[in-house]
Amino acid sequence: MLLRAAAFFLLLIASIRGQEFFVDTLAKPSAKPAGHKIESAWLDLRQIPAANSKPQESPEWVEAVSIVPGKKTAGLPESTIFRIRLTHPNPDAQVLFVRLFFDDNAEQKPQLTAWDESGTVVMQSAPLGAGIGLPTSESVMIPMISASTIDIEVPGDGKSIRGAYLDWMTHAEVLHPASAEHRELIPEPFAAMAPLHSANQDTERFGTVTASLADETIRIGASVSQGAAFQFSLESQPLVALISFEVASPNIASPPEVYVNGENLGAVSIILPDLADPAYRGQTASLLRGMRFQYTGWIRAQKLVPATNLKAGPNDLLIISGPGTAASAIRATQIQLKYLWDKSDYQLQTDR
Repeated sequence: MLLRAAAFFLLLIASIRGQEFFVDTLAKPSAKPAGHKIESAWLDLRQIPAANSKPQESPEWVEAVSIVPGKKTAGLPESTIFRIRLTHPNPDAQVLFVRLFFDDNAEQKPQLTAWDESGTVVMQSAPLGAGIGLPTSESVMIPMISASTIDIEVPGDGKSIRGAYLDWMTHAEVLHPASAEHRELIPEPFAAMAPLHSANQDTERFGTVTASLADETIRIGASVSQGAAFQFSLESQPLVALISFEVASPNIASPPEVYVNGENLGAVSIILPDLADPAYRGQTASLLRGMRFQYTGWIRAQKLVPATNLKAGPNDLLIISGPGTAASAIRATQIQLKYLWDKSDYQLQTDR
């Protein structure tokens, strides 16, 4: 009933020729005056036959993209390496944001490695993804002070890699409340909200209790038997409750649904990123009939639970995929319970 999972990545440009697929140079846009805004890059890494591919342009700081044979190690499957050669657009460009889009297969987790001109490894990521078997994306920050080449290595023929988004990061001073919980406030391109993190232990603030139901990733389907089930106990009935979690690869028009104590409360509300985000993946049988969109990344989902649906003692929560969604996954599931506080702000209205 419950399975585990997780993930997140993006951009660039090159001609595609089957397994050959990349040329060693990329089309460049016309030169722009110094001091202009640094452009981001989208790399389409799908291995599309040359007859169906279209040449793309890349910013001047992307020199070349190619596929090179992976290392052959006894006892290990062969791998594919996508090699991206870069230059620095200006002296201040020292950290590169890389978001990789891929199918999150357990036996094909991609890994990023940054090299300098001498062939020395500058940085290497951990294997990306959690093996949930869904299209997803993950992000990595790469220090590029001396690096000039990035390798994306993945076991197999590389067809699980869909694309990469590259953008240079700049520095800025950020203020945050001293009493608030520390959160990752680095804004990712197109992101609507910062990642959701479950608390290690229950907390209470201003009459509101926050409790983690499950931090791990759980794969879900559209039937009750494929849902993620939770049980939690309450000392007393709250005034209202809020269920929050992150969902991967949802159909944006058919979000997950929530059941509390056997009653279907309907679909959750999801916070959608900018529509320019390359994580949106269209699904259609005919363009004339319209297109449905799946978000191949993680987005915030929430559902308000009325007090009448909760009770003192054990309570049951079930989360399933929305209708028409074959499979997705959730993580960082938590609940907030609002009780009367001695400083609660409320108005008493009499019926007329």
